[in-house]
Amino acid sequence: MKRLAFFLLCAMLCLAAGSALAAEGDEAAAEAAAGKWLALCDAGKYSESWREASSFFRGAVTEDVWNKGLSGLRAPLGPVQKRVRNTIIQARSLPGAPDGSYVVLTYDTTFAQKAAAIETVTVMHEKDGSWRLVGYYIK
Repeated sequence: MKRLAFFLLCAMLCLAAGSALAAEGDEAAAEAAAGKWLALCDAGKYSESWREASSFFRGAVTEDVWNKGLSGLRAPLGPVQKRVRNTIIQARSLPGAPDGSYVVLTYDTTFAQKAAAIETVTVMHEKDGSWRLVGYYIK
């Protein structure tokens, strides 16, 4: 559970480390990947969301720990009612993670049981060219 908290915290910490690094097309691809990943979580497909996360993330957080942690985080909030992307920030490094290409997206989200939340989704550019989750946080 400490690892899960660490990676969720990384998503917030990298907001301060952002700089313009990726091309516009990369941002669009990163945002699309984040949206697809969030859709899995919204549907309660937590195991699938873990499988679709980055290899770095999967190596640090077991599927069982992820399922329990995400279920405990999302269940009390209820279904998503509305989600609007707020910010998009690019970074080359995150605390505790290898240098690479990262995109941090924040969303203003309304859940059935929480009217005003901020979701932070951090994705990384993998060697295979795909963008995959490396961090998720709800405030």
